[in-house]
Amino acid sequence: MPELKNGLTYAQSGVDIDAGEALVDAIKPLAKATRRPGAEASLGGFGALFDLKAAGYDDPLIVTTTDGVGTKLRIAIETHRHDTVGIDLVAMCVNDLLAQGAEPLMFLDYYATSKLEVDTARRVVAGIAEGCKRAGCALVGGETAEMPGMYEGDDYDLAGFSVGAVNRDKVLPRLDDQREGDVIIGLASSGPHSNGYSLIRKVVEVSGLGWAADAPFAKDLSLAQALLEPTKIYVKPVLPLMKAGLIKGAAHITGGGLIENPDRAVREGLTAQFDFDAWELPPVFKWLAETGNIERREMQRTFNCGVGFVLYVSPRNVDAVLAALLNAGEDAFVCGQLAAK
Repeated sequence: MPELKNGLTYAQSGVDIDAGEALVDAIKPLAKATRRPGAEASLGGFGALFDLKAAGYDDPLIVTTTDGVGTKLRIAIETHRHDTVGIDLVAMCVNDLLAQGAEPLMFLDYYATSKLEVDTARRVVAGIAEGCKRAGCALVGGETAEMPGMYEGDDYDLAGFSVGAVNRDKVLPRLDDQREGDVIIGLASSGPHSNGYSLIRKVVEVSGLGWAADAPFAKDLSLAQALLEPTKIYVKPVLPLMKAGLIKGAAHITGGGLIENPDRAVREGLTAQFDFDAWELPPVFKWLAETGNIERREMQRTFNCGVGFVLYVSPRNVDAVLAALLNAGEDAFVCGQLAAK
């Protein structure tokens, strides 16, 4: 190609290749810290390899999931609190893997913005790496897209992609094994997780509170800090119970709440019947319901209402499963049963 004087550059159009390279250099140590058997978690190639045999699988099925953080990101962007949304991103994907009985193995992220701010992006990716460590999976790559004209100002968006594996005989749900009277064990959430934030932001608007105001439902936290509490990752306490064959099914309580999600892992003819008096509605949900004048069913079909993950267990295994979860530091409790429709 001929050399042209005063020619346009990619930087002049708003895309800074040097910033992208600086970000890759900044996050390489973060990815390296997530190494696990089967994955070296090195960045820079065109794809990532995983050795299932090294991870201990002899008859594996691959499971994949993808998700985002939703409008929870608006709070992070408006308050310049970027350190935990990466944990949310990982959690939303790996908890879905877990519901199939799968172990999270690899994670990739997609970060899109108008102008790449290296420090902001590094903080987001540091959260992603932390989420991967909590889930036991390797951060093996991702994509950073600088797209002026598609995004404005400091806005950015996130998407996550996770790959897991499960041996064929451990796939969940075990629909043929489910029986009327099987027990539902709930695992407490850490808050709204990453669902319902368009409604949450509307409630905050109605309340008249600013993000820096004291949270009415959480001591010593601002409203932004309390509502940015990251999504809980359930992999490490729950996966061993699944591998031991103690779980007949599981559901990650996300969009659709306790109304729509649980029956996705229940066989035809049965339904997840909750005892909503079995646990106390956490303060954040009480505040949302009261401030927004939200009806009970609307709460239950929008939010997790304090239950982030549920397990379906034979009555004879309930004590063992509860003991294991409590010993792992989880807040777990019986909250219903499978009943005939």
